Amino acid sequence: MAKVELERVWKIYEGKVEAVKDATFTIEDKEFVVLLGPSGCGKTTTLRMIAGLEEITRGTLKIDGKVMNDVEPKDRDIAMVFQNYALYPHMTVYDNMAFGLKLRKFPKDEIDRRVKEAAKILGIEELLDRKPRQLSGGQRQRVAVGRAIVRDPKVFLFDEPLSNLDAKLRVQMRSELKKLHHRLEATIVYVTHDQIEAMTMANKIIVMKSGVIQQIGTPHEIYNKPANTFVAGFIGSPAMNFVDSKIIQDNGLWIKSSGLKLKIPKQFEEQLEEYVDKNVIFGIRPENIYDKMFAMAPVEGENTAAVMVDVVEPLGSETILHLVAGDDRLVAVVDPKTEAKEEQKIDIVFDMNVMHIFDKETGKAIL
Repeated sequence: MAKVELERVWKIYEGKVEAVKDATFTIEDKEFVVLLGPSGCGKTTTLRMIAGLEEITRGTLKIDGKVMNDVEPKDRDIAMVFQNYALYPHMTVYDNMAFGLKLRKFPKDEIDRRVKEAAKILGIEELLDRKPRQLSGGQRQRVAVGRAIVRDPKVFLFDEPLSNLDAKLRVQMRSELKKLHHRLEATIVYVTHDQIEAMTMANKIIVMKSGVIQQIGTPHEIYNKPANTFVAGFIGSPAMNFVDSKIIQDNGLWIKSSGLKLKIPKQFEEQLEEYVDKNVIFGIRPENIYDKMFAMAPVEGENTAAVMVDVVEPLGSETILHLVAGDDRLVAVVDPKTEAKEEQKIDIVFDMNVMHIFDKETGKAIL
């Protein structure tokens, strides 16, 4: 397999539309890397530049240490799985999977071995004589993946491959692709706007916005130490709470907002001293706010607040509360046994040990 390196890569359309700006990252051999971001952030364009389907305006792309900027797609030893599967409707599953190998003049018995081996790995052996129209969405997806596997490429590229599947099938295919990665020990670059896909499948996530890389890290790093408010708000469902606040000194440091006054834990005081009396954004994930009756964090007067319940959403395994404190609006994911009711006041507890503080002007993480 292979290492993929992008060094200061730009894609500019018609001299002015900057689709990808100064992208630099390395995908190590056998890594499963996800390019994640909203529509129009440049992730698919980046993937297409790796594939050779888009020309690189500036910068360098290397695969296995060799510069690939001017190498034809067919000579890059990569295989791409598209969102719409791109199967030939008039060909059988077998012929769809064998087509690329036939073009490359592989011996017939080698083609047969590779197709049958890939079909076995994907559990589609009984589908080899069918045409694409006779297959379900999940089966077509497997055929598209099989067509990539038979090539035995250095790098697999996946462009939103699960977006056309229903929710249940998406969950199943996520785990199958993860198992496939372990089995093939392949280098995989995977594009999605779905943060759950990214978090569950990737060794490394590259978060993009408006053509610019916002953060590169493991799922754990991206979730627990987001680089800025964009990453913090994009990863996690429900999204992180952001509260316009001020850090004040009052026998220790506190977060003060319209409806909250919360003590900052001692271990963070040194980092935040220079922000005393400055406006910041206080961030906390919904799962780190508890109904006081079922608090998993230590309950002290300094990390609690009285709030009004606006909306209650019971989901069975958990309950989502939409809360109001002064002008601040919060979302909490709490114990399903909560007795909170709409238009009722309750006490909530914040786990301040996992809070986040962002710069009000730049949105960059301070803590």
